[in-house]
Amino acid sequence: MYDLIIIGGGPAGYNAAERAAHNGLKTLLVEKKSLGGVCLNEGCIPTKTLLYSAKIYDYAKYGGDYGVSFQGAEIDHSFVIDRKDKIVKSLVSGIASKLKKAKAEVINGAAFIKGRDENGFNIEVSGRIYSGKYLLICTGSEAVAPPVPGIKEGVADNFCLTNREILSLKEVPGSLAVIGGGVIGLEMASYFNSIGSKVTVIEMLDKIGGYIDGEIADILYKNYVKKGVEFKLGAKVTAIKNNIVVYESGGKVSELKTDKVLVSVGRRASTQNLGLENINVLTERGAIITDDYGRTSAANVYAAGDVNGKSMLAHTAYREGEVCVNNILGIKDRVNYNSVPSVIYTNPEVAGVGETTESVKQKGLAANIHSFSLKYSGRYIAENSSGDGIVKIITEKNTGNIIGLHIIGSYASEIIYGAAMMIGTKMRFEDVQKIVFPHPTVCEVIREGCFMI
Repeated sequence: MYDLIIIGGGPAGYNAAERAAHNGLKTLLVEKKSLGGVCLNEGCIPTKTLLYSAKIYDYAKYGGDYGVSFQGAEIDHSFVIDRKDKIVKSLVSGIASKLKKAKAEVINGAAFIKGRDENGFNIEVSGRIYSGKYLLICTGSEAVAPPVPGIKEGVADNFCLTNREILSLKEVPGSLAVIGGGVIGLEMASYFNSIGSKVTVIEMLDKIGGYIDGEIADILYKNYVKKGVEFKLGAKVTAIKNNIVVYESGGKVSELKTDKVLVSVGRRASTQNLGLENINVLTERGAIITDDYGRTSAANVYAAGDVNGKSMLAHTAYREGEVCVNNILGIKDRVNYNSVPSVIYTNPEVAGVGETTESVKQKGLAANIHSFSLKYSGRYIAENSSGDGIVKIITEKNTGNIIGLHIIGSYASEIIYGAAMMIGTKMRFEDVQKIVFPHPTVCEVIREGCFMI
């Protein structure tokens, strides 16, 4: 009998297992594939590995802008993929080691919830039944395949790729069509554009980046176009056939011939064939319904990570898993979803947290919106010969509280945590004025901006 059974070994699951075991709970973690989940094996870490190689290659190609010249700079894509595989393998081993040290038991296999009795929950794995007092579901998400004629056949022929297959592609396609201009689509468009593919992004909306602030999205769009990426905005893919993507835009049907297609239109919670109905766990559009404490509709059942559909980000999953474990331990804890940052690891980087210009308007919030050029930073100018980065600060009119902050430019991914703290602790822009930022840095534009509000 276990105190806690966790289904799913991604960011939410393995982090929760380590925390639970460290705090004395007899913990069992069940993972059907590899520890680390989609994030480590098919998402966050592999893409960042590729993007860093592309960034170094870009530095080599454009080093002349900074007085540094390279002759015959090349990128070995196959080597990049092999390096990515080694990094993933190393990190997966590291997670296994940490769980072993914490004395959390790990088994490999597909878990099925048989039901519950007076002793707790009964989980079947490879024909064996395991019982636990509490259950934490962290089964993550999977790529969505839109109902477009020809996609299923394209996947079978290796013409259409998801995030999983494209991260193992050993040869650089001469041309790549990306269906979906969200985070995954943009990051892969950035990488393959840098290493030589002719990239075309087809997006149904009239902007890229999904939920990111519109002004930031527009700057990113212009940077991509300048680098040679072509966009078809407000366009809907209607068919895929014979190495051709058929799409409709403005009532006109067009065709795009391409070597490969990346399908990146979103993800959905993985709750199929899990047995949720056997313990009366409610779902909405396939995602498990949870509150801010991680609790589901069933007593002693929690859910964390992509499976709850709230914020499909690895760092949110870490926090949600911790919150669930704390509440199981009797420590009241909750997730503050208003201060969860998001990042797009393109070049330039994009990062944001809190309200956007669009969400302020949609919610009818009384807010002031201010944009400041990163050229107020001496370091930014020194490192970017023609950068057009900005920081946008959104404040509440009545209180001066910072409720949104967005950046496009160098180091954005490393800076944004500070903005998340500002929002999470309800700091006013006057409070930020009193913080001593290091100089010269890009982040000090935030402080300078607060003096110009």
